[in-house]
Amino acid sequence: MKTIILNGSPRRNGNTAQLLRAAQKGAESAGSETEYIDLYGLDFTGCRSCMVCKKKGSEHCRCFRKDDLSPILDRIFEADALIIGSPVYFGDTTSQFHALAERLGFVLLSYDDYRSLFEGRVNVGIILTMNAPVDIYHQYYEAKFDDQFRLFGFLNGKTEVLPSCDTLQVNDYSKYDMAGFNEEHKKAHHEQQFPIDLEEAFRLGERLIREK
Repeated sequence: MKTIILNGSPRRNGNTAQLLRAAQKGAESAGSETEYIDLYGLDFTGCRSCMVCKKKGSEHCRCFRKDDLSPILDRIFEADALIIGSPVYFGDTTSQFHALAERLGFVLLSYDDYRSLFEGRVNVGIILTMNAPVDIYHQYYEAKFDDQFRLFGFLNGKTEVLPSCDTLQVNDYSKYDMAGFNEEHKKAHHEQQFPIDLEEAFRLGERLIREK
């Protein structure tokens, strides 16, 4: 068993990374080998629409771009589970997350009949962290992200989304122009809720392997 874990946050030790590390431990507890990668440390772009992967005779599910992401895509297709994390900026996932999704989705999609070209099965877990409270997530974001993440269905496994809401952005709000946020509330919520989110992330990583 193998699990690929991708951090789509620029912060290597922030909320997203902490939750991904918890999910990593969950996958390992279920007997999976794991590989953890910070996307912001790689040199890659979104899809260049070179169309090489759509040429007749080309190998299916293969990105031919020579950059840091192409070999990672190959390892995803060989894995049993994929766990991706991203903070939500301006109501959406990060640019690195989008670039990954473009590259992944394009090589999986048949332009003959719009089916998935992938013959394996990879379960997918997506961890989202955001400043927005949970009710705002359910009201404005949940349906949007469910629709956006449908492309991961091309991996033929289950897709689960774990939101972590109303997160603590910095340790000392007084050092920043952030008067729109209540530091006392943020810290109290973080102390109460974030350990629960960490446990949920652990269970997610564990579940994606056990239900393989």
